[in-house]
Amino acid sequence: MPLWKIYHPEDAFDESDKRALSERITALYNRLPRFYVGVIFQPVADHSFYVGGEPRRDFVRIWIDHIARTLPDADMRTRWIALCDEALAPFIKERGFSWEYHIDETSHELWSIEGFRPPLAGTADEARWIQENRPSPVLPR
Repeated sequence: MPLWKIYHPEDAFDESDKRALSERITALYNRLPRFYVGVIFQPVADHSFYVGGEPRRDFVRIWIDHIARTLPDADMRTRWIALCDEALAPFIKERGFSWEYHIDETSHELWSIEGFRPPLAGTADEARWIQENRPSPVLPR
């Protein structure tokens, strides 16, 4: 599961922006079942977001949780950050917002979806989840 929590000014994104950005984010994870990817848009009211003790009306903060996969080496992390920057640019950078994001990684062993333990990467169970786009029982590990 990747879960993206996007904290943004109230008027930063309309419904079509949210759909398009969530589709771009989902596309980043093209080796995972699409239903793994969650995106939450959390508008922040004026004078409710402070950076350095000062209110900001032009700031977008993104918190990304990764569980399905981790980024095990510096090269992969560098490439991933570049892909994320590219996906976000039309909605954030090119609109003049300041932004920041970070990625937390959680152990795959501490994850459950609808009572099922998600399959390991590259397994037949994972291929089935991708095809069906839903969780279902997996073979014992």
